[in-house]
Formats: sequence, structure tokens, C-alpha cells
Amino acid sequence: MLKNYFTIALRNLRKNKIFSLVNIFGLAIGLTCCLLIAAYISDETSYDSYPAESGNIYRVNLGVIGHAMESYPSVDIAVGPGMKQAFPEIRAYTRLQRLGGTFVSDPSGERKMKEQHLSFVDSNFFGVFTLPFLEGSPQEALTRPNSVVVTRDFADKYFGSGLVVGKSITVGDFGPCRISGVIDRIPANASFHFDAFISLSTLHYKELTWSNVGVYTWLLLNPGADPKRLESRFPQLVAKYAVPEIARDMGVPLNEAQKAVNTFIFSLTPLRDVHLHSNTKYELEANGDINYIYIFGALALFILLLACANFTNLSTASSAGRSKEVGIRKVMGSLKGQLVSQFLVESVLLTFGALLVAYGLSAALLGFFNQVSGKHISYLVFVRPVSVLVALGLTLLVGVLAGVYPAFFLSSFNTIKVLKGAAAAGGSRKSLLRSGLVVFQFFISIGLIVATLVVYRQLHYMQDLRLGYDKDQLVYIQDTRLLGQNQDAFKSQLLQDPRVSNVSISWCAPGSGDMGGTEIYPKLDGGGSGKEIHTNIYQVDYDYVPTLGLKVVKGRNFSRGFPTDSMPARLANANGDTSRAGAVVINETAVRDLGWSNTDPIGKTIVRSGRKEYKVIGVVADFHYMSAKEKIAPLMILMGNNYGGMLVKVTTKDIKGFMADAHRKWEAFSPSGPFAWYFLDDHFARMYETERRTGSLFGAFTLIAIVIAGLGLFGLAAYIVEQRTREIGIRKVLGASVGSVLLLVAQEFLWLVALAFLIAAPITWWGMHRWLQDFAYRSSISWGIFPVAGVSALCIALLTISVTTLRAALANPVKSLRSE
Repeated sequence: MLKNYFTIALRNLRKNKIFSLVNIFGLAIGLTCCLLIAAYISDETSYDSYPAESGNIYRVNLGVIGHAMESYPSVDIAVGPGMKQAFPEIRAYTRLQRLGGTFVSDPSGERKMKEQHLSFVDSNFFGVFTLPFLEGSPQEALTRPNSVVVTRDFADKYFGSGLVVGKSITVGDFGPCRISGVIDRIPANASFHFDAFISLSTLHYKELTWSNVGVYTWLLLNPGADPKRLESRFPQLVAKYAVPEIARDMGVPLNEAQKAVNTFIFSLTPLRDVHLHSNTKYELEANGDINYIYIFGALALFILLLACANFTNLSTASSAGRSKEVGIRKVMGSLKGQLVSQFLVESVLLTFGALLVAYGLSAALLGFFNQVSGKHISYLVFVRPVSVLVALGLTLLVGVLAGVYPAFFLSSFNTIKVLKGAAAAGGSRKSLLRSGLVVFQFFISIGLIVATLVVYRQLHYMQDLRLGYDKDQLVYIQDTRLLGQNQDAFKSQLLQDPRVSNVSISWCAPGSGDMGGTEIYPKLDGGGSGKEIHTNIYQVDYDYVPTLGLKVVKGRNFSRGFPTDSMPARLANANGDTSRAGAVVINETAVRDLGWSNTDPIGKTIVRSGRKEYKVIGVVADFHYMSAKEKIAPLMILMGNNYGGMLVKVTTKDIKGFMADAHRKWEAFSPSGPFAWYFLDDHFARMYETERRTGSLFGAFTLIAIVIAGLGLFGLAAYIVEQRTREIGIRKVLGASVGSVLLLVAQEFLWLVALAFLIAAPITWWGMHRWLQDFAYRSSISWGIFPVAGVSALCIALLTISVTTLRAALANPVKSLRSE
């Protein structure tokens, strides 16, 4: 019996080639999207699962409550050992402190390169983050100072192939470091990727403190330990260790510092949740977003449902062509269950054919998908036994779900009526189910068009946002500190070039993240709220503000005419002698958060950690020194150690020629490192790579959804035209024009598209409005987007219908009426 089902199914699929091709191709596109998105979601949700006990590893975070909650994914150096000592449910802790932008060389000095992915770690780091060693022992590799574990690629870069344990590399100012272990590489789905891990004991910490940040700390809990219960006991550590430090560093009474128990909050994040659920601006790497997992998961489901809707629509629309077959089978004794089974087998057979096509399309599109999504997914993920079983199960489910209604519908035809030639109900032009499915298809398509337009509008909004500084023609030359005492001479030579308008020495380029941070509060005799806030710190020279084009709204910039501007701040004395205060320029956000909005901040005093005082000499307008995704935070601009890089404002369009001349000037000083630079606007654009990729994926999947909806509409229109061929012939004989025939068929669908638009518009507006709330600075949802999406959908529908209708409208009516 089953063999007979398959034989008849194959015969019907060959007989109805257009029906078969449209359904197989539509389902194949839907399954391809599901396969690719499933691979993406699987990769995103598998982050940090490689350690042997990943389920028991938790990262320690710090939240500081001031005017707003400031979250940090790192803590101070003493937190890990202090927690381990205090709480027996903590089996182990391990710490990491990153080291970026450091030059590394082999013993001969012939290979010297700037490395961005270096770190210091505890000796037990590879006991917690278990990775197989190619050379050395994970238990002993980092037990001594100046020992380092490197990746295989890193070792090959400096020493070529072969064994490297026992050899040395020179790491910046830390001197020679002995290679004590080699690992293959950090897995791609890890939340950090470093090339070298130096023993933390190399840093020789003199004081173990609790109240700062910068040390990434993980706890390995005993199996069964309750992390929430553990978190509830963290305030006692704050009271015991952090409060006295805060009182000492900030120069406030102990009872005032005691408030930190409620505003200085340690918390835990499961290691596996870091990638998708933690998005602070100080993460080791840019993380994903669980919301995008939900969005793309829903997208895959909707696209698959579109394909299923196509199948159901076309099957019921073509019912007239098979009504006599059903009638004859019933006369010959076929039971309803047998007919249902026959049609379900046809449906399942068709979906398995679509699965084979989908695997081929996935292989062809995987490279493009990886490029757009920024992933490195291997095709092997699709052919793993678990993946194959899931794909087969999903395909079987799709085949049954898509075919169950047509199967019961076709098998329920009245035998006598269909054998007498009466039209099957399912083949009639009016079908509530078919109309509903068309509305659903275009509801999804219109929603995706609107979503894509909103995503691209927000991306352009961020890229075109007024940053508060002039990023155009602004070049950042890296590592000018390598010039040593010649740094000022190099700056002078650049200023003599007529193609240069300004130069500033600073390691603080907007968007780079190279800045300090501290807690500050306004000295109470100067007014203000008296509340402690967190601020970022830029250390600059006299020319920083004019080079960036920052606007000074109150007071003044640093000036060589005021020698005290460059004097470092010293500890405040008991009499509050402000002559000891250093000079500081702050931004408008700092003015507001310090409580000085209704008073003049010039001349007022700020106290920072270490009891250092600063007198405010100027206020600059807020500018986006980090991504526009983040709200502008308080900023202190200080005169200080500026050795790091050089900002150059260029006025020529001949950038290539200018940079070649600058390179020659650089080489004339024989620096110990290469000449490296970038444009600030290029760097700024790279900050929105995630949004750009999201927009590209949305655009691609929107196009796919439209293609699927178009395929369905094409098939439906083809069957409607086939049913009404004689009617069209009669209308043409009576003088109907091609346009009127086209309108006759199109009007059945265009009102359904209009209905889909009315449903999609408010729902999509609500969804995209929620999405935009994740951005500190966001565009509005222009109502003009909705007519564009609606008209686009109508045009697509009209074009699709016209392809099949025009053939019938232009055909000779004699041929269609000959059988009458």
C-alpha cells in the first residue's frame, strides 16, 4: 500500500510540474532560511560551553549606583581571593587582566610586532577554562612570574613551526617572558580571544584593593551551590573591605562611605549567559544580544510558515483538477483515511525533495551568510547526526502540517457532485482559508519591509548623528610614544606642513575606549548634590580641544598662559587649600550629574579617588566620545601623560601623499615600531558593524520572504487564470481590453494585500518602537515608511499576477472557446 502511495505521488508530481516546482522551490527557500538561522542561533547559544565545568562558572560584576546604574564586567584585584576565603561554596577563582597595544619581539629583535590581544592570568586559569595543551602542562605553565602560554598561531608567527616551550619573547616593558605552554587556539564561540596569557604574578601587586575595576574575575562554584544565595551575602564584604577604602580614597567620613553598602553591588553572571545577556561597554569583546536570537528565530518561523501557506494555498486552489480523481477513488472503494494518507504522502514526499534542495542552497549560500553575519560556521554543522535528525523531523512536521488541511479537504468531496462535473468547493474563486493565507503572507512581507527600513534608518541616523566634534579629515597616528623625546619634534614638523591645521598628542581618541575612570563628587562648599558619580577621564595636551573642534560653552580651554593648568593635583589638605587643586575641563553631562545645572560650575572643586582635588576651568559641549548606542557619560579632561598617539587635522584631499610624507618624517627619527594610523570616521563607522550586519540580514530575509510570497501568488494566479480561461475568452470576444482582464484577476488579490497592510502597520510600529528603545540616541519611526512598504507590496503583487494573467489576456480567445 505504501509503495502504491509513493508511485501515485510521484506520478502526480510529474503531471503537475509547475505546482511541484513552485512548492518545492518555495519550501526549499523556507527550509534554507531555517537551516542557516538555526546554525546562527546554535552558534550564539553555544558560547563559553567549552570549559569542563562551564555550568558552575560565574563572572563577578560590579554595579555602582549614582545618578544612574553604572555596570562593570570586572572588579578589583582582591575580590576573587577575598570571596574564596569568605564563602566555602566557592571552589576556586581565577582572574584576567588584559594588556593591549604592546610590542612583542623575539630574542633577536628581528620580529617585532604590536599585539592587541595579550593578557595576564592566574596560574590556575587553564584549570578553570579547560583547554588542551599542545606543549607544556596546564597545572605548571603559569606558576612563575614572566611565564607565558601562547597559541599555536602566535608561536608560529615569531618562531615558525616546531617546539617553542623554553624559548622567550620580550613583552613591552615587562621584559623577557619564557614560553611555558602552547594551546591550539581559543574556540571561536568564546567570549574572549587572546593570543598570549602571561602569569599574573608578573605584575607584582603591592596592594590588594576592593574598590576599583579592571580585573575580570570568575568563580568556580561547588556543584549544587546557589548563586543567588551567595550574591545575597556579598554586601558584608563591601562593608568589611570596600567601605574603609572608599572613605580613605575619597576623603569622606566613614559613616558617609557606609552608604556604599547599598550602592556598591557585586553580582554574578553565569559564564554561558555572558555572550547574550551582558552588554556593558567594558566587555572583553563585543557580545551578542538575546533579543536578536528571538527576532531571527521568529523570522525563520515566519518564513517557514510562508512556505507552508504557499503549499496549502496551491493545494486547495488546485482541488478542482483532482476532484474527479477523488470521486473515482471513492467509487472504487477507497476509504477517507486512505485518501488522506495518499495526499499526506504526496505532501511529505514534496517536502523531503525541498529538503534536498535546501541542503544544496545552504552549501551555496553559507559563505555569503558568514560574511554578512560575521560568523565562521562550517557546513559540517548541517551534516552532524543530531542536525540531520532535527532537519528530517522538522521536514516531516512541515510536510504533515502543510498537507493535513488539503488532505482532509480533498478527501471530503461529495462523490456524486464531482462525478457530475460540479466544481469542487476548494477550487472556487472565493475561499476564506486561501484569502487568509494570502493576507498572512503579505502581512509578514510588509512587516519585514518596514522593519528593514527602520533598521537602516537607525543605522544612518547613528552614522550621521552630530557627534559634537569634527571627525572628517581627522587622522590618528598610533604609538607616537615610541618616538620618546622626539615626539614633540615630530609634532612640530607636522604643524609646519601647510596641509595640517592642528595636531594634538593624546592616547584618547574618540571611540577608542582608551581612557581612565574614577569616582568623583563635588566639594560641598561649591554647591551641587554632593553625590558620588562615576566619570571617564581623558588625558590630553593644550591642543586637544581645538584639534577635535570641541565647543567650549563655559570658561576656557587649557592654556599655556596659565602655568597652573599643567600642574598635577595633589592631596587636599585639612584646610581645603584649592591652590593644590589641578585644572579640569568637564562636559555638560558631568555638570548635570554633579548637581550644578542651576549654578556656574567655573571655579568649583571636584574631589576624585585618592582625595585629589580639581578646579573646574571650563565646560565643553557634550560630544560622543563612545558609540552613539550609549548615552553620553560624564567626562573629565585633564592635562597629563599624553604619550600614546597623535591626532592630526588634515586639510588636503591628497591623503595618500600627506601620509607618505608623514611616514618619511616618522622613519627619520628611527622609532622602534611601525608607522600605523587610521581615520577617525572609518573607526567610527566600524563601531556599528553589528547594526550593519543586522540590517543586511533583515534585508536578505525580507527579500526571501517577498520571493516566497510572490511564488505563492504566482501559483495562485496561474490556477485562477486556468479556471477562468473561458470566461476571459468570452470577455475578450465582447470587447474587454487587456487592462480590464488584468484588473479582473488582480482585484481578487489586491484588496487582500491592502488588508495585510492595515494589520501589519500598527503591529510592526509597536515592535520596531520597542527595538529602538535599546538605543540611547534613536531616530523616530517616520510614517512615510509605511506607505512605501504598502505600495511596494502592492507593486510586487501586481507584477506577480501580471506575469500569468497577461498570457491569458493576450491569447487568442478562439482557442479557449473552441471546446464550447
